[in-house]
Amino acid sequence: MDTPNAPIRLTDEQRRDWLRLIRSEHVGPRTFRALITQFGSAHAALERLPDLARRGGARRGGRICSTDEAEQEITRSGRIGVALVGSGEPGYPPRLANIDDAPPLLGMRGNREAMARPMIAIVGSRNASGAGLRFAEMLARELADAEFVIISGLARGVDQAAHRASAAAGSVAVLAGGHERIYPPEHEDLLLDLFAFGGAISEMPLGHVPRAKDFPRRNRLISGAALGVVVIEAAERSGSLITARMAAEQGREVFAVPGSPLDPRAAGTNRLIKQGATLVTGAADVIDAVAPIMERPIEWPARETENAGSFDEPDDSDRARIIALLGPSPIGIDDLIRLAKASPTAVRVVLLELELAGRLERHGGGLVSMM
Repeated sequence: MDTPNAPIRLTDEQRRDWLRLIRSEHVGPRTFRALITQFGSAHAALERLPDLARRGGARRGGRICSTDEAEQEITRSGRIGVALVGSGEPGYPPRLANIDDAPPLLGMRGNREAMARPMIAIVGSRNASGAGLRFAEMLARELADAEFVIISGLARGVDQAAHRASAAAGSVAVLAGGHERIYPPEHEDLLLDLFAFGGAISEMPLGHVPRAKDFPRRNRLISGAALGVVVIEAAERSGSLITARMAAEQGREVFAVPGSPLDPRAAGTNRLIKQGATLVTGAADVIDAVAPIMERPIEWPARETENAGSFDEPDDSDRARIIALLGPSPIGIDDLIRLAKASPTAVRVVLLELELAGRLERHGGGLVSMM
């Protein structure tokens, strides 16, 4: 029998239901987790989706992924060597499994053993200087020699240099689109080079074409899977700074390589150092900082229960008080419970109703707001 901290193992039926749930309209990773917590299993949650959306004010129920669609995606994934691995299952990056918005299912292709090893993220400018590219290669190679897996976003510039330098020791690319829609397309050959010792991960459907909003979503996976994030050359307002911010929010170490004050590509990294990021001039700076973290045990995420738990159905007065407290400004769920004088379960159910109706947005740190 599994111990509480042991990895989970999904049955074929559970994997299909998890895929159906996460592919259904208005269900993101945080909503998925809330539904599993509330109803005990993906199967039970799927049965409740139409009623929850209706009570949340939706004129029609959100689209629910069908059994046939889920089975087709699982079959297509298998044909190209992509395994749909559940959060907390063996092979799923263990640190990624513990962020608030971890993908319930991750499409993984390549060497899954490498994806369970300690990772360091290296990100930076797409239009990097020659010096920046050389440093990215050197750092990636030295960290790989120290048995770290390098994780990055397969982008041009720093990402590309880091992947190439560490490919022979293990490097993982995080895709913004699906496994059938590699971006940028000229990096398909680079991606193939990673599969022997590393691989690629994506939370998106196989044929999903990446959009601008998908890149920040991808960045949280880069930082979430890693012990720390090294930023090499990042202009102000760059995507690499978004990754650094997400890393800090996730409790990851943030590292920055200093650059010339005259080079706008170093403005973001120099500011990170001013704000407390660890200054990096070599691999030893990174290794020394993450060594204590590697000694801490990793707790596996919660699993499905055999039966849906009992819960308090909110009455009309509860629902009215909770909705009246919500607005465009984010509020903490604990504050909602206190101010509404309702049970935690009643508040959670109302929030699920609103979210499945497309009226609620979840933020990090347990915050919610009306859309």
